[in-house]
Amino acid sequence: MSIDTAVVLAAGEGTRLRPLTRNRPKPMLPAANRPIMEYVFDALVAADVRRIVVVVGYKRDRVQDHFGPTYDGVDLKYVTQHKQLGSGHALLQARHAVDGPALVVNGDRVIDANIVRDVCDEFERSGEPTMAVLERPETSQYGAVVLHEGDVSQLVEKPDTDEYRLINAGVYAFEPSIFAAIDDTERADGELALTDTIGDLMDAGRVRGVRTEGMWVDATYPWDLLTVADEVLARGHVDEPQREGQVWVDPAANVHETAILQGPVVVGPDCEVGPGAVVGANTALGQNVTVGANATVRNSVLDTDTRVESGSTLIDAVTGQDVTLGAGTVVPGGPADVRIGQTVFEDRRLGAVVADRVVAEGDASFSPGTLVGPGAHIGTSVRASGTVVGGAEVVR
Repeated sequence: MSIDTAVVLAAGEGTRLRPLTRNRPKPMLPAANRPIMEYVFDALVAADVRRIVVVVGYKRDRVQDHFGPTYDGVDLKYVTQHKQLGSGHALLQARHAVDGPALVVNGDRVIDANIVRDVCDEFERSGEPTMAVLERPETSQYGAVVLHEGDVSQLVEKPDTDEYRLINAGVYAFEPSIFAAIDDTERADGELALTDTIGDLMDAGRVRGVRTEGMWVDATYPWDLLTVADEVLARGHVDEPQREGQVWVDPAANVHETAILQGPVVVGPDCEVGPGAVVGANTALGQNVTVGANATVRNSVLDTDTRVESGSTLIDAVTGQDVTLGAGTVVPGGPADVRIGQTVFEDRRLGAVVADRVVAEGDASFSPGTLVGPGAHIGTSVRASGTVVGGAEVVR
């Protein structure tokens, strides 16, 4: 492949994923039991990319500290977008780090190498700016695409009708001239959107859209992390060795002989699953997660250093890092009406989101759809509901 450089856009916060993004950017949230951006890097490395430029911004230390200077033998160079002024502005920050054709990839969506390869192949064949296009039954959350004989003829941001079936997958290939094109793009509300530049390129010439297939999952809202985990587990895109069926367990994990793992489930390194515990199906345990004796965890994503003490029941739960849920904690599961900002989303599959460093004392319970901010403390036998702000002390 002639393109050996990729630019990964990872500067945004992901405000609609709060409270999980209060302490880290969206690309570092878990897709099953690994950060979303690890899957992006895996796809690029598998497609023979040898150099990755990472545009960081919000909580950039969380990205740089996790990945360091290399990933799987590929050099990583970090550039900073100090103010989040749009995807085009983010790409401009990589201008001096790119000296030839480059892939441009969103860092906050799980993709696989097939999508990357298809874009590269079409770019090399046509010599034109190229973008990946996927067929999806629902396009309203994304940018819809209309193709005519392989050329992109129309881009529609978040369409309000159901007549579109193709979406922009956020994987592109460009010549270095893309930077001058961004410079020439008119700002909208002070921001530079890469899709606006692509629209200008369409007016001036051709932009190719390559229809592709492969794993592509996005988390827009907190409950989407459960769907992302489902997709990753269904495809077996995990690092841990397979024990049986769809059960993957890291060699450094300790699963008691009387515990039950129901696939699909992944148990990360240094995890401990106690006697009589039931974990799964559709559950991901990150590094150093503890599930106590006789606890039940189903349809859930538990991030690094989460501790679920004995006799607890968690269904449709998402935890942040360093969370402690005391003995007898209950998250009964969805569906639920969930308020994000001023909007209420009805009938969402979500038991609760419990952000970083939350502590819940024994016998606490969470009403379906509860969002708990980082550092909150939930007292003994308290029933939490709605939105609990970060740092709150909730007592009976």
